[in-house]
Amino acid sequence: MKLYYSPGACSQAVHIVLRELGLPFEAVAVDLATKRSAAGEDLYQINVKGRVPALVLDDGTVLTECVAVLQYLAQRTSPPRLAPPPGTTPHYRLLEWLSFLGSEVHQNFLPLFAPAEAAVNQEAARNAIVRRFDYIDRELAGREYLLGESFTIADAYLYVLVGWARYVGLDLERWPALKATHARIGARPAVEAAERAEHGA
Repeated sequence: MKLYYSPGACSQAVHIVLRELGLPFEAVAVDLATKRSAAGEDLYQINVKGRVPALVLDDGTVLTECVAVLQYLAQRTSPPRLAPPPGTTPHYRLLEWLSFLGSEVHQNFLPLFAPAEAAVNQEAARNAIVRRFDYIDRELAGREYLLGESFTIADAYLYVLVGWARYVGLDLERWPALKATHARIGARPAVEAAERAEHGA
């Protein structure tokens, strides 16, 4: 498999999960400003949406969209290691979290990374993130991870999104449970490896 990613983007969640599962893959960094890899590959030729992640499977199939790619990878082991079994209530709780993170958290960060976005829109987005973090913090109270004691693909996604807080001036001290979970996830060997690979840390 080949993962097209941009350092620190949501594709990092896929990078983390690939390492958690020990799956063989090649990582290809893409500059999102130019939409090209260091080797000159055009991201639009890989993913017509021009976005990461893009996961190229061994048969040439290209999977896109973070939530879809995460779910695909979670099903690569039997039984799934990073997701509850399909058809169970915990599985639907996982889908609930993935949907919430993608639509309610991820999307509200986007205006804050757009310099041309109107200040009023940025303030509304910031306030929305604060409310979503308030909710997640309450849900995490007394839990190790989003679904309880087990790390899942949703936690990999959460880790990346919470990591964006420092770039937009949000102090995690307001959310002690969320901060603790973010640190717990960050200490996992696969996460540390992904961070080193993407940022050289």
